[in-house]
Amino acid sequence: MKKDVIIACDFASAQATYNFLDKFREEKPFVKIGMELFYSVGPDIVREIKKRGHKIFLDLKLHDIPNTVKKSMKVLSQLDVDICSLHAAGGIDMMKAAVEGLVRPDGTRPLLIAVTMLTSVDQERMEHEILINKKLADVAAHYAMNAKNAGLDGVVCSPHEAEKIHSVCGSGFITVTPGIRFADGNTGDQQRVATPSMAKALGSDLIVVGRPITSADDPVAAYRKCVADFVGY
Repeated sequence: MKKDVIIACDFASAQATYNFLDKFREEKPFVKIGMELFYSVGPDIVREIKKRGHKIFLDLKLHDIPNTVKKSMKVLSQLDVDICSLHAAGGIDMMKAAVEGLVRPDGTRPLLIAVTMLTSVDQERMEHEILINKKLADVAAHYAMNAKNAGLDGVVCSPHEAEKIHSVCGSGFITVTPGIRFADGNTGDQQRVATPSMAKALGSDLIVVGRPITSADDPVAAYRKCVADFVGY
């Protein structure tokens, strides 16, 4: 997949989102619609942003029994988004059911990616709170292989796991990496972070960038810096 920067539109209202996107007069950036925005205003926000010409990563991170996830993905498949997500921790059967649910009557479907381990989780937290006593990178790679075996297109992971996941799952398996910060930026609630240029070097295919762009004094300039550092133009 061609490298790209996805802007996380983590706003509380539709109008705030439209006001932000209106700043981009020359570009039509790839955007992520997450739980906050989707739960706040519903699916119409997806339809409107798609109508404006943006690619959309609908990041709802489904995690439930296989039948429920399959039926939910069938609903989401009607929104014409480009990428959907779920949690790999739900298991292979759940992920297979999700793929089945996403397939539209014409045989097409959005890309489906699985969250391996949230970038707010570090090694200590994984061991003491989640009780997984393995190396975090190994857990992420194992979850990624489960996702590939279930028929998914890629995973959400930290940039620091991207290289290992590609080595296990192949270069065509997509790595979508949040936790992106500029060198002088605040890491906030993220633990496993990287700059755009570091993410590029580590092998990320797509990076998801939120606050460093959306909270910047000049969001368009911040976006262009991300693109220059990560994509190279």
